[in-house]
Amino acid sequence: MAADPLFEPFELNGLSLDNRVGLAPMTRTSATEDGHPTDRMARYYRSFARGGFSFLVTEGTYTDETHSQGYPGQPGLATDAQAEAWQPVVEAVHEEERPIFAQLMHAGAQAQHEARTAGTVAPSAYQPPGEMAEVYGGSGKFPEAEALDAEGLAAVKSSFVDAATRALDAGFDGIEVHAANGYLLHEFLDPLVNERTDQYGGTPENRARFPAEVVAAIDEATPDKFVVGVRVSQGAVTDEDRTWPDERATARAVFEALTEAGAGYLHVTEPAIAEPAFGSEGPTLTQLAADHGDTVVIANGGIGTPEKARGALAAGADLLTQATAALANHDWPKRVREGQELDDLDPSVIFQPDASISDAEIPSDD
Repeated sequence: MAADPLFEPFELNGLSLDNRVGLAPMTRTSATEDGHPTDRMARYYRSFARGGFSFLVTEGTYTDETHSQGYPGQPGLATDAQAEAWQPVVEAVHEEERPIFAQLMHAGAQAQHEARTAGTVAPSAYQPPGEMAEVYGGSGKFPEAEALDAEGLAAVKSSFVDAATRALDAGFDGIEVHAANGYLLHEFLDPLVNERTDQYGGTPENRARFPAEVVAAIDEATPDKFVVGVRVSQGAVTDEDRTWPDERATARAVFEALTEAGAGYLHVTEPAIAEPAFGSEGPTLTQLAADHGDTVVIANGGIGTPEKARGALAAGADLLTQATAALANHDWPKRVREGQELDDLDPSVIFQPDASISDAEIPSDD
């Protein structure tokens, strides 16, 4: 019998992974009011490590105390105290002999009212479409964000670097820069949002410049063994169907710039990552990342069954992550390896009435 590609080992920047399946970052709004992770979160992440996921990426953690926080209950890495509070989470995962990466996130224009302390910012003045998500603690329409000036850009970059070094001090094995789903760094990539006329706007190469500078600054400030990954998408939280108007030109510029900046992996995500990136035919975002980014490619989105997960690897991904399927099956890799049936997500248990971790997700034997 042929070996299952899902369970082939892989080396990620010196980290030995015993399978190709990781945990995707997912907003769970379960931190304290001051952004500190809790014991409940440590037990939650430990359960995925015990379930066989070969690496874990945390929910988005905010990087500063002015503009970056997206949601109430979101954890941060904006202070030393927050970093110290992450240590038990990291230790819980490491006890299961799994690596864990902290996702660093600036919410940009998509920051919700209750989480803001100083308004919202974006590459250009911009109001996201639709309304804030009640499941994440918001309500009503988004305000219009203010355009970042040179001082603001420098502060954002510094905050990402500082958060990354705090993650290193807390024991994380790496970080993931969140440049997807409509948050700040994604807004720079997106010509529908970014209307700047300086070196950070206009051409695809210019739009990719600031996210790449953030990645390069983090890579320079952290040791070689520390993983610096990047998450990229076309769609946004407020518009999942959004695509880049200049299509392959943006894909090429983004993936080349992030790779040259030192990205240890490209984590591409779409609602259905196996479908063509543009229109009804052509390459997927995974294939474009593999073609134009000279680094590890991780695929995410709509690949919750073993068959679709294997398809993502066949389509050019080195690794993949599970989100919804992982929430329904904290032991997804173990179940698939052993040929067990997978459970469907029960919305009455998870994401009801909000996105915080439910009692059912905390192991009783921990």
